[in-house]
Amino acid sequence: QVHLVESGGGLVQPGGSLKLSCAVSGRGFSLNAMGWYRQAPGKERELVATITSDGSTNYADSVKGRFTVSSDNAKNTVYLKMNSLKPEDTAVYLCWAEVQWTYALDYWGKGTLVTVSS
Repeated sequence: QVHLVESGGGLVQPGGSLKLSCAVSGRGFSLNAMGWYRQAPGKERELVATITSDGSTNYADSVKGRFTVSSDNAKNTVYLKMNSLKPEDTAVYLCWAEVQWTYALDYWGKGTLVTVSS
C-alpha cells in the first residue's frame, strides 16, 4: 500500500508565497513521477506541475515562472514552491504519484487547501 500525505497549505495574501510538501510512503515500490494537481470549487481537477524520477518537469501555463516543483528522491518527497500567488490559485492542491509495480498505478493524496485572499 502507498500513502501520500500533503502539508503546507493555508491562507496567504495575494503576492505571497507558500511551499507545499508531500511524502510518499510504502514498501517495495519505485516512483516514476510525482507532482501536484489542483481543484477549485466548481471546476475540474487540473495539472499544476510534475517531476519525473530523472528530474524532468512539466508545468501548467498558468503557473510557469511562479511555481517550482522539486523532489527529494531519497525521501520520496515532492515539493511545490508557490510565489506571486493570485486569488485564482485558490484551490485544494492534491499530491500525485505514479508508482511502478509490475505496471504503473496512480496514487493521490487527500489534498491541502490553499486560499489566496486579502
